[in-house]
Amino acid sequence: MSERSSHHVRLVVLGGSAVGKSSIINRFLFDTYSEKHCPTVEDMHYREFDVGSMTLRVDFLDTAGDMQFPAMRRLSIANAQAFLLVYSIANRDSFEILKKCLEEIREQRADFQEIPMVVVGNKLDVAVDLRELPKKDVAEWVYCELPRLRVKVLECSAKDGVNITELFRSFLSLAKLQFPSDSTGFHRRSSAHGSSRKTKGPEEGVQKSEPRSRSLIRRVSKKFSKMREHAHRDNGSNDCTVS
Repeated sequence: MSERSSHHVRLVVLGGSAVGKSSIINRFLFDTYSEKHCPTVEDMHYREFDVGSMTLRVDFLDTAGDMQFPAMRRLSIANAQAFLLVYSIANRDSFEILKKCLEEIREQRADFQEIPMVVVGNKLDVAVDLRELPKKDVAEWVYCELPRLRVKVLECSAKDGVNITELFRSFLSLAKLQFPSDSTGFHRRSSAHGSSRKTKGPEEGVQKSEPRSRSLIRRVSKKFSKMREHAHRDNGSNDCTVS
C-alpha cells in the first residue's frame, strides 16, 4: 500500500469591508451563516482534506477589509500560495478595492502569474435590481487587463451556499491537483480549527475574541520591515504601494 503524499497551502482572502469574506469561509468550513457583521482584523483557520491520494492542509487567512493594517496585509501577501479575492455584486466600489488588491499582489509578488487566484462576486442572493456589477464586466477586466494569470472568475452566495464548494474546488484545478471526478474533491479528514483571534467582535459564525493588540501589530510591522530590508538588499526591489 503506497504512502500518502501531503501538501500544505496558505489561502489568503482579500477584499473590501462587508463583502462577505468571513461568511464565505464560515459557509465552507462550518456550513454556517450569520447576518451579523463585525470587521475582521485577521483570522486564521485550517483544515485537512483527502484529495485523491494526497492529504491537503489548507490554512485559510481571513484579512481586514478596511485597509487599516497595510503591513499585515503585505505580510499576508508575501506568505500566500493562493488568493481568494472577494467583491460584492451589489457594490461596484468593492470591485475597485479588489483591483487595488490585485495590483498590490502584482507589485509585491514577482511570481504572481503562477499563483492560483479565484475572483468571486458574493451576494448572488440579492434582488436583480440591486446588482451593480455584471459578471461579464468583471471577467472582461480580469482576462483582458491581467492576461496569463492562473485565475477563475465566479459568483456565489454565502447566505444560500451557492457555488461555495465549486469556488474552493476551483483552486484544485488552478493548482493542477488531481481529484476524483465523481466527487467534490474535498474529503474532510479533520474538523476545522480557528485561531479565534484578531477580530473586533463576534465574527460571522466565529467565536467572539479580542482585537489584536497594538504591540502585536507593531511586532508584525517590524517583522515585515526586516523582511523587506533583506529583500531590498538582495534584489533592489521597492515597497509595494497602492495609490
